[in-house]
Amino acid sequence: MVKLNLDILSENNRLAERNRGWFEAKHVLALNMVSSPGSGKTSILESTIRSMVETQKLFVIEGDQQTTRDADRIEKSGAPAIQINTGSGCHLDGNMIHLALKKLEIPEHAILFIENVGNLVCPAMFDLGEQKRVVVISVTEGDDKPLKYPYMFETSHLCIINKTDLLPYVDFKVETAMKYARQINPNLEFIMVSVKTGEGMDEWYEWLKKQLQVL
Repeated sequence: MVKLNLDILSENNRLAERNRGWFEAKHVLALNMVSSPGSGKTSILESTIRSMVETQKLFVIEGDQQTTRDADRIEKSGAPAIQINTGSGCHLDGNMIHLALKKLEIPEHAILFIENVGNLVCPAMFDLGEQKRVVVISVTEGDDKPLKYPYMFETSHLCIINKTDLLPYVDFKVETAMKYARQINPNLEFIMVSVKTGEGMDEWYEWLKKQLQVL
């Protein structure tokens, strides 16, 4: 059982390295957006596209078990998108991304957002070749999420805490969530945002621009 699991991950890692080489050769910033369902990943991407599409080439790969609803939302916001439906699968993998890249025709110096299936367990195990992994949590979730799903936070580079406009109405302690996450990953960065009000979104956009500068 363990041996089979290792073999699966080994093959995926090989494919992820192929994707990583493609991104590096084209100077494409690839971000793996991960979260539990309902945290607001798609809403963050919609706002990002509307704010940056005039000055930056943006592309999106959407991962869901069924429907094209999120890809349709993304395209309405102004960015090319491709939907991957995983069926009974709970995550995207390196080969799925490789096949999607052939269809998207991404130019050099673009940003590719990979919105993974809503799940804090399985996507943490699968490298897609991305430069950065961004985990999104919302204040409507428990502030103990980092303790319950440590590997996701251990492997992420940035944590976006979304729906901050709801903080007065929920029992979520930002300092507690950050403390737990830093116990697992001391290098994890944080940005607090409310897509609804726009608070913190400029900081997110600046973070993206900073990542582009170091490609």
